[in-house]
Amino acid sequence: MSKIVINIDGREVETQEGEYLLNAARANDIFIPAICYLTRCSPTLACRICLVEADGKQVYACNAKAKDGMNITTTTENIEKERRAIMEVYDVNHPLQCGVCDQSGECELQNYTLEIGVDSQSYAVKDVDRSSHDWGHLHYDPGLCIVCERCVTACKDMIGDNSLKTIARGADALDAEFKTTMPKDAYAMWNKLNKSVIGLTNGTDVLDCTSCGECAAVCPVGALVDTQFMYKSNAWELKQVPATCGHCSAGCQISYDIKHTSIENPEDKIYRVMNEWNYVSLCGAGRYGYDYQNADVSKDEVAFANAVEAFKKADAIKFTSTITNEEALILEKLKEKFGYKLINDEAKSFQTFLHDYSDISGTRLYSSDLKAVANTNFIVSIGTAIKTDNPNARYSLNNSLTVNKGAALYFHPVADPIIAGLSKNIVTINHKPLQEETALYLILDLFADKEKLPTEIVDYLASFHSMKTVTVTETIKEKVVEIVKEMKVNEETGEEEEVEVEKSKMVPKKVSKEVEVDDNRLLSMLGMDEKFPETFEKLMKKKDSFSMIVGPDLYNHPNSKNLARLVALVEKYSEFEIVMIPTLTNTLGVAMINELSSEDGTYTIGYNTKADFTLSALGDGDLDMPAINQQEGTLTSINKRVNPTNAAMSYGGYTLNDIANALGLEAKYTIDYTKELGSVAGFKSEAFDDLPDYYTNSGEEIRGYELKNMGRRVSSDESVSQIDESLKLENDIIYLANPVRQFTDFTNKTTNLDEESGVYISEESLSNSELNAGDSVRVKTANGELTANIVCDNKIAGDIVVLPTFDSNLNSEALVDGYRFASASIEKV
Repeated sequence: MSKIVINIDGREVETQEGEYLLNAARANDIFIPAICYLTRCSPTLACRICLVEADGKQVYACNAKAKDGMNITTTTENIEKERRAIMEVYDVNHPLQCGVCDQSGECELQNYTLEIGVDSQSYAVKDVDRSSHDWGHLHYDPGLCIVCERCVTACKDMIGDNSLKTIARGADALDAEFKTTMPKDAYAMWNKLNKSVIGLTNGTDVLDCTSCGECAAVCPVGALVDTQFMYKSNAWELKQVPATCGHCSAGCQISYDIKHTSIENPEDKIYRVMNEWNYVSLCGAGRYGYDYQNADVSKDEVAFANAVEAFKKADAIKFTSTITNEEALILEKLKEKFGYKLINDEAKSFQTFLHDYSDISGTRLYSSDLKAVANTNFIVSIGTAIKTDNPNARYSLNNSLTVNKGAALYFHPVADPIIAGLSKNIVTINHKPLQEETALYLILDLFADKEKLPTEIVDYLASFHSMKTVTVTETIKEKVVEIVKEMKVNEETGEEEEVEVEKSKMVPKKVSKEVEVDDNRLLSMLGMDEKFPETFEKLMKKKDSFSMIVGPDLYNHPNSKNLARLVALVEKYSEFEIVMIPTLTNTLGVAMINELSSEDGTYTIGYNTKADFTLSALGDGDLDMPAINQQEGTLTSINKRVNPTNAAMSYGGYTLNDIANALGLEAKYTIDYTKELGSVAGFKSEAFDDLPDYYTNSGEEIRGYELKNMGRRVSSDESVSQIDESLKLENDIIYLANPVRQFTDFTNKTTNLDEESGVYISEESLSNSELNAGDSVRVKTANGELTANIVCDNKIAGDIVVLPTFDSNLNSEALVDGYRFASASIEKV
């Protein structure tokens, strides 16, 4: 889209051609009232309060698109009448319970009623029963609902659950007189509002979704409220602590809303998590999994002295990526000083994958981010259970499909009904495990510029193609002539008489013929439908921007090096830009900062993982450490941004920085290392307190800073290995992945996230077996075994059994050898 200039209320502003007028105004700090519209979503025209005049014609700013030279007036006498009437209608039969409403103090109905100056009521209508509904983690009160449809739109366009819709209210029709006496748009809005309330798409009163809570976050009134927050606090009593979510690698901006626990207990408590929902969506873990702090900790001097002695004795430090960049830098400095081996298996795998990828790409980092994914119109996802590995990657995929009218190919062995249901324009390919190389070769075959791709790869791809003769049936239209009898007037006699006339018509006829078609063996190797070429041709229509998301299944694959090189070739020789999903919270930061080892030590310090001496923010170690919601520092996100996070909860114990100081390093605070991150390639030397943390009205992310994608010497060798067709898994297959809303022991610790630990099996698979939910089973692989209860999961399909990693007591990771899939035997005990 090209830059254009439009005029709003006499002020010239620059915007993109085709941008909605409301977004253009907001980006330039010009106020136009709007209730139903959400940035990143399709307009619904539910509220109509965003009326403006464009080139003399009244239009809706949320739906009208900018054209060069357009002249917009945001208010006229008629528009003011419409807006006043609309707000009066919204106030009709709205309960006068602001004093106890959870939205009071941040209610948009209150705000706009006051802004527009509604001080009297001109309209009335008989109310109907609007009893409230308990939907599990959400409470819906139709009496407070203004049916702006923001919840429906967010669920469809932002999240992709499609769990909400408007249903019949059951009210009497409006008095016909209103149609002629009311302003036109106010009447149209009221007529729709009077007919509707919000209901569930599954036709029941049981909400079945991925439980993100985004619908409650966007609700402008108190109709949709998180159940755990109901009647807990007035909004104006809460203090906002800006932070970065500490659960997955999305690095979402959040606000911890805190105040004292009670009259008797002055300690701060987190009451809820909020987000800038116009610009970023949260998953259920980010929204509800907030109370994972290491509470009631004081400085244990004996334990601290033991920790220092343990560090003097140790030759290795093993840690997870649920730490800040500053802590990672402290560990690196300790390694440099004392020669420790730094062990972090998942970050090491990602680090190696990045290095192998960069040999061909010439850059240390992948090329794109999730915002770019949302703005493209063709996406490929491979090697990731995207729904749970990184929910914001799934949201970006969905946003592309719904708002950009995009299309997608989703490659993954585990069938996922949520992903398959996002759009009719997504094709899910549930290939067998270990076939990720085949999938990447198919991507090269479909999208790469064969004139530039290395000749040996072009020849190899050609070897999968052959011509075959198939019989196709098609419907044609054939002309058929019929003799029919009709009554006509005889011109000579003037009388009607029956005559025969010829009439022709086109009738459908099925014909079969033999045609030569391309037989691509890569498709059959992946178990793809033979009609895929036809489907693919339709998906590709009008597509001009391409993103590929790759994930953790590739990083520990037996042929991960080859996969990394194939990903780089896709990026280099096609139009795809690449996004890689880092495995945990700060995996990318750790991979950039730390020199990691693959060798074990003889005496090991563990940080948030068990070892000879354990430092733990989970309260289960030899010395307590603070959790991420108790720390100041930075986290590096999938979007390659170094984002600041702040402490929401107090912490009274020792920190890693205290140990480092006792061992000879010198820093008063952990965040003194924020500026020292500039010594690491790609990072900047910026003090923690100087890091910004906000979004502009245009949606630009001004948080921390973006990593510089440093170049590397490109290898002249672009060779890749051919597909190893001998790689197979037999028997039952297990896969390491978490259920929706769970990531680590930290999410497992929280109060509101109550997902069970166990052996996750799809409804479909259980119905075809003799096993039942709750049965105890033994899962055994070549690497180990575990016993746990079956959990029935309707968010997966097919026969692959999923073992979660969020509960370290289950020890599921011991059953695999790096790669997330493994052959297993499963038997009831």
